[in-house]
Amino acid sequence: MILAWGWINAIFIVMRPLPLPTVAQAPFHLMTKAASAACNLDCSYCYYLEKQALYETCGRTRMSRETLEIFVRDYISAQPADPVTFAWQGGEPTLMGIDFYREAVRLQKRYGAGRQIDNAFQTNGTRLDDAWCRFFTENDFLVGISIDGPREIHDSHRLSRSGKGTFDSVMAGLRLLKKHGVSFNTLTTVHRRNETRGREVYKFLKKCGSRYLQFIPIVEREAGPCAKQSGLRLASPDDPESAVMPWSVSSGGFGRFLADVFEVWRKKDVGKVFVQHFDGALSAWLGLGNTTCVSAPTCGRNLAIEHDGSIYACDHYVYPEYRVGKLGEAPLASIVDQPRQKHFGEAKKTTLPRACVECRYRFACEGDCPKHRFVALGGEVHPQSYLCRSFKSFYKHIDPTMRAMADDWRRHNGTPALPRLR
Repeated sequence: MILAWGWINAIFIVMRPLPLPTVAQAPFHLMTKAASAACNLDCSYCYYLEKQALYETCGRTRMSRETLEIFVRDYISAQPADPVTFAWQGGEPTLMGIDFYREAVRLQKRYGAGRQIDNAFQTNGTRLDDAWCRFFTENDFLVGISIDGPREIHDSHRLSRSGKGTFDSVMAGLRLLKKHGVSFNTLTTVHRRNETRGREVYKFLKKCGSRYLQFIPIVEREAGPCAKQSGLRLASPDDPESAVMPWSVSSGGFGRFLADVFEVWRKKDVGKVFVQHFDGALSAWLGLGNTTCVSAPTCGRNLAIEHDGSIYACDHYVYPEYRVGKLGEAPLASIVDQPRQKHFGEAKKTTLPRACVECRYRFACEGDCPKHRFVALGGEVHPQSYLCRSFKSFYKHIDPTMRAMADDWRRHNGTPALPRLR
């Protein structure tokens, strides 16, 4: 009888579900929308502002202190390696108030247990004051400030709720960041109004003191009838091909913009000014892979968390069908590493059209962000990126310089051989 009970107990142990992992299989990021889609601006091209339609019936649209604590605790514990980087975005994250972020820093110290914790904060800059900048300096926040170029360009889309330009307010915020010695970079969207003015925009940003620049292409499409009934004006990535919104960058315009910036940069600013697209390209030409998620072979490790703890597959996929979990429903690591999310990330590679697979610049582009893949090709099962023309022309333009730079780097550092173009 004792032997029988021993067998039963052994079987019970084997059948008992294993505990879910609390540490992710690889590092990941959560773009944090503590204020949800709330913003004091009304930028005409914003893709996130309308997300308030998804939460307008739930009442509160700000992250509670309780959710903040769970988030900080679980995010730190789920990361397999340092640094642990918190990315505070929006909407406009300053709407949460300084005390919210003071509490976040306190919790990071409590649950960090000596780990390296970094904070990145993306803002439109219009609500910054001395108190905010002192806080950023004291807590070593890296601040990204959104600015599209000189006044005429910036004020064409980045408007206040009353329809007024915000250029002066942003510049005032930028001056405060510099006054307090806050580490900052600039994020500039590229659209129809500035796509032919790359040199001018770049020189302006340099004059503003920016030494770390990001350029983001604006590509949005008009939503179909069903989405409009839900209060959305912009198409989701899964919507059938629809008209590109008139303010979006043209299919070849983003490449021209980057090439124009590159010409100014390569003559005077190599090693002095750092442009995300150029850094990523050099890494790709070194054979190390592009450093941005949109140009990596797969994605899925950059997710978004909303104010209520809901987690979505990507910042550009905040739609009910891409909600992959919620804080408290399961360990954060198991949400991030679930098969569904892995499939989402792998699909970037498995759904490449043949034209991309055979492209000589695939090593640098990898088909672009899936969000932009909506152009149907004859004889192809999967669509191609709307920005394909841009990337082909840009990579062709920079290839001689990149090969020379990469070859020089290899001679001094022994990095891998250059990729062989077809």
